[in-house]
Amino acid sequence: MTFPPISKLNGLPREDFLEAVNSLFEPAPPLAKILYEARPYLSYSGLLDFAQYVIDHDLSEEDRILVVNAHPRIGAPPQGLSAHSIKEQGYDKKPTPEEEQVNGRLGELNEEYEKKYGFKFVVFVNGRPRKEIIPVLEKRLQVGTKESELKLGLSEMLIIARDRLRKLQTPAKL
Repeated sequence: MTFPPISKLNGLPREDFLEAVNSLFEPAPPLAKILYEARPYLSYSGLLDFAQYVIDHDLSEEDRILVVNAHPRIGAPPQGLSAHSIKEQGYDKKPTPEEEQVNGRLGELNEEYEKKYGFKFVVFVNGRPRKEIIPVLEKRLQVGTKESELKLGLSEMLIIARDRLRKLQTPAKL
């Protein structure tokens, strides 16, 4: 899949626009609605910069939590994950017994994180083995506050969106 030129994205019907934007952010209605209503954009970079502004200045805490919760849990079963998340989390290959053990630990840590902060843990994984995420999650459970973790999770979400856009705009190698 490649992304349409920004001029084409600007002219897409609502549902098609939302589908394209959701491929960057996962389905995050509070953000997607504002992005749709603010068209046109001069560039994808401008769209992402505006998304950052909206997240930082316009969304309520409740909507910011809805946006961060649009992302799947690290180590979650691949059923129901977006194609991007499946690849980013390394589910495009059969898991080894060690990876299944890592997924179990991530499940425990995700549950602890969500109980403590009230929303999902989000981190830019893209290619890192899931076992490398365990100490990151453990540290964030020890030192974070609800406010700092929400801000960091949203920042990571935008890094993920920028990376996805970069990959979608890169022509496939023949």
